[in-house]
Amino acid sequence: MSTIKKLLGRRIKEIRKAKGITQEQLAEAIGIGTPNISYIETGKFAPNIENFEKIVNALGVEPYELYMFGPQKTTEDIKNELFKALENNEKLLKLMYKFYLSVK
Repeated sequence: MSTIKKLLGRRIKEIRKAKGITQEQLAEAIGIGTPNISYIETGKFAPNIENFEKIVNALGVEPYELYMFGPQKTTEDIKNELFKALENNEKLLKLMYKFYLSVK
């Protein structure tokens, strides 16, 4: 069984659970049977491109997010890491401020 299929399935399950969506709800939203969602989440099946797009839409994520297999940091962890880095690096602080001004 493909490692990518397993990782993709695990990521879909992770996002689905985080959003409080059941397998049944996801299956209904994309128009496939609940057992097929189970097969996708366990890596037995990979969704075809049409179902992949429907999964992305049903979960409200960008396609690339389903391929972010590494551990994801919480917003609080990101803030703490950035604050720590910024307090010790004046150049980085100025660069981040310029970036902030360009996107606000």
